[in-house]
Amino acid sequence: MPTERVTFTGHDGGTLAARLDMPDGPHLATALFAHCFTCSKDIPAARRIASRLAAMGIAVLRFDFTGLGHSEGEFSNTNFTSNVSDLRAASNFLLSRNMAPGLLIGHSLGGAAVLRAAGNIDSVRAVATLGAPFDPGHVTHNFGGALDDIARDGQAEVQLGGRPFTISQGFVDDVNAASLAPAIATLHRALLVLHAPRDQVVSIDNAGEIFQAAKHPKSFVTLDDADHLISGSEDAEYAAEVIAAWSARYLDLSPPAPPPGAPEGIVRVSEADSVGFLQDVNAGPLHHALADEPLAYGGTNRGMTPYGFLAAGLGACTSMTIRMYARRKGLALDHVWVDVSHDKLHIKDAEAPRGDKVDTFKRVIHLTGDLSDEEKERLIEVADKCPVHRMLERTSKVITTMA
Repeated sequence: MPTERVTFTGHDGGTLAARLDMPDGPHLATALFAHCFTCSKDIPAARRIASRLAAMGIAVLRFDFTGLGHSEGEFSNTNFTSNVSDLRAASNFLLSRNMAPGLLIGHSLGGAAVLRAAGNIDSVRAVATLGAPFDPGHVTHNFGGALDDIARDGQAEVQLGGRPFTISQGFVDDVNAASLAPAIATLHRALLVLHAPRDQVVSIDNAGEIFQAAKHPKSFVTLDDADHLISGSEDAEYAAEVIAAWSARYLDLSPPAPPPGAPEGIVRVSEADSVGFLQDVNAGPLHHALADEPLAYGGTNRGMTPYGFLAAGLGACTSMTIRMYARRKGLALDHVWVDVSHDKLHIKDAEAPRGDKVDTFKRVIHLTGDLSDEEKERLIEVADKCPVHRMLERTSKVITTMA
């Protein structure tokens, strides 16, 4: 996933820092991501979601709001309204690059901001929120007893996520005055609400209120046991895949996505997550699968291991070869399935020195139907003529070149 560091001018004239994550293949659409309150564009959830969407052909711009992360400005001078203005500035930046956003994604207070901003961004066709509050003033619950200090002194330092932030009375007044109900009711865009039932920061009731206020088309998807920050890699992966699949109904994703395929005759394997081992496997332009490693070996167990794919190739080829022969000979074969085992772990084998050990695949073939013993024996013999079987029995050569 190519990532470009970019900057653009925010609502107050300061420079906002951003990352533009581009697809490796065709650029099919563009999304704009708004991070959670006092977070940044680089938190794991934002990074993982952007990575998965980019793998599916959707470019993603994620930026730091004014005064946060690597962006200029004073956070103490910002509020909810300024966040919405920064979102519009980000949209204008994308428009200047002929990449007008069709999808807005907002996390927590960023979700409230995209709901407010979407109606004023003509290119937007779909909006997705993650753990968003229905009432932006909900964020003041995090300030605790500091609200009295803010009211008395005009501002006060508040500890959020273990870091100090100066919160002004202007911020408190602005979020308390913000009402999302009218903006949601007149959104006129497809809406996807993602929320975890056990969210301890923004309760699931907020998702219900957002959903009730919205007109169709609208969808709600639970994030199950995810925390508010969606810090678990599997939760972020799930959210990204749901967003990509859902948005395909409302964005012009052509060629088909997810994800953009490799050229005909090519199997392309590309990293889906540089932190773990998850891989996107594209066989030509139409077929997609995931490869991974087990949890115990640092993976996320979201797809078969490389050896699993190898065993699957043998099993599939065996079953197809048997069916082809039975069809040609008019045999009464009702069903065939093949169990293949290969006693190896790819992650361990990759770290071990090369040796002369012969790999052993155990293949158990199941045949059902009105078949004589002689016909069954013949079908078992035919299985050995499977092209993958014959390839595995002889030495293969792998020729590697630098792209």
